[in-house]
Amino acid sequence: MTAHAPETTPTEERRSWAPMVGLFLAQVLMSFNVAALPISLGGMVEDFGVPPTVASTTIVVYGLAVAALVMTGAKLGQRIGWVLIFRCVLVVFAASSLIMILAPTIGWAIAGQVLAGAAAAIIVPSLVALIAENYRGTQQATAVGSLGSARAFSGISAFLIGGTLGTFVGWRPIFFITLALAIAVFALSFGLRSDRGDRSVRIDLVASLLIGSAIVLLTLGFNNLNSWGILLADDGAPFDVLGLSPAPIFVVVGLILGQAFFLWTRRRMRRGQEPLVNLSVLGHARERSAVYAMFIIVSMEAAVNFTVPTYIQIVQGRTPFDTSLAMMPFNLTVFITATLIVRFYRRYSPRTIALFSFALTTAALLWLSFVVTNNWETLPTILGLVVFGIGQGALVTLVFNVLVTAAPKELAGDVGSIRGTTQNLASAVGTAVMGALLVTMLTLNVAGAAAEHPDLPDELLAQVDLDQVNFISNDDLRVTLEQTSATPEQVDAAVTLNEEERLHTLKLGFLILAGLSAAAAIPASRLPKYRPQEIPDPSKAA
Repeated sequence: MTAHAPETTPTEERRSWAPMVGLFLAQVLMSFNVAALPISLGGMVEDFGVPPTVASTTIVVYGLAVAALVMTGAKLGQRIGWVLIFRCVLVVFAASSLIMILAPTIGWAIAGQVLAGAAAAIIVPSLVALIAENYRGTQQATAVGSLGSARAFSGISAFLIGGTLGTFVGWRPIFFITLALAIAVFALSFGLRSDRGDRSVRIDLVASLLIGSAIVLLTLGFNNLNSWGILLADDGAPFDVLGLSPAPIFVVVGLILGQAFFLWTRRRMRRGQEPLVNLSVLGHARERSAVYAMFIIVSMEAAVNFTVPTYIQIVQGRTPFDTSLAMMPFNLTVFITATLIVRFYRRYSPRTIALFSFALTTAALLWLSFVVTNNWETLPTILGLVVFGIGQGALVTLVFNVLVTAAPKELAGDVGSIRGTTQNLASAVGTAVMGALLVTMLTLNVAGAAAEHPDLPDELLAQVDLDQVNFISNDDLRVTLEQTSATPEQVDAAVTLNEEERLHTLKLGFLILAGLSAAAAIPASRLPKYRPQEIPDPSKAA
């Protein structure tokens, strides 16, 4: 672990915060885009005529592109120069916003998010590297912490502004905001300290192919567990292997390729060759534990951010503005906590803060699994989201600081790439797995309850495909049932049953997330015990 150097504080260079405004807004840009996608799900479903699980692919592919390309993006930044490449990808992000605004089909929207993810794959490590280049000591600590608050601020503004626009104007104008942000950050980038890049930096194409393929296969596998089949291939699977679904096969192959990436990278480092990412930033158990903890908390956040808007907009048929109000307590709490948690670093160790924070998220998710109802504005539900937000906001900022504190300036890009890979893979996996899990549980619950319901005879159930149950509104369900031989009484009974089972499934989903949060105590217990008074001056780091 790099030694701390508190004696540098009185004489450390102080720089204007003006360049940090652009970096802050760059984080806002990416996070606003991600937060706006769940709000836009209802509009895309209606506009493009696709199921919510298809519309949610826009969320998955964004995270997939970032996670698959961020390590390669970090090397490109080191080779070309962080400021120059930062400006180039801002233009790409602006183009992706235009595609979202003008998209005629869901395919165009998905392509727009692939483009946004590719741009973010370079912006993510750029933020860490440019902070290291422009700030030192306590200023750097504050700057790093601001990225966490920027992410949370984006969630608040996206749900409030995006929810209002989505309700009264439409989902497309939301992306005018990302377009404006990209233009503003581009203009502000001219105040950043310039760097020339290093043409001697080489990109390990083998490692890039291994990690990119691994992440693509893992994300596709997890995202299609429900539509392709968890074990045996369903009708929707593009192919099968001896009757097996390609989804679990993709997951297994992805894990193998991921392990091959680490073996290949370690071999290059032993030979003194330049790796795609320097694994020395994960050289101690405390840094690896920080990555595990980051993956868990981001995947849980993604699951909640997918579940709540989907349930409110698709199931309850309510507006994006209603969604923004329902999610406001959570996002506001995350923003405040991410901003204020740095104040506790002088008093408590990262291990203590992490264990306490995971205890909060576990208690909150357990609470929600018991108290959540079809009305999200109840005080018990708001309380659960607030407590979960406190834990989540503290953890994301904390674990990132642990990684940055451990690394010297020259490895800032590597820390940024690991952060980006972890966060975006976790976001994609959390969204995909939660969607597959909820639909699978809903299918099983509805099929079982329908078979036992006295008012729903077998001849009626035979007219409905209970193997493909999805989250739909009561109105859409009535329209579907009216095309069968169901009587009005049977339609009412089926709607009531589906409503009950949807809520039951939602509670089970929160209960499973609570179990995942409790398991996170294992990596959290291995975080550092030190009290980080400040991030050390990277120019003096060993």
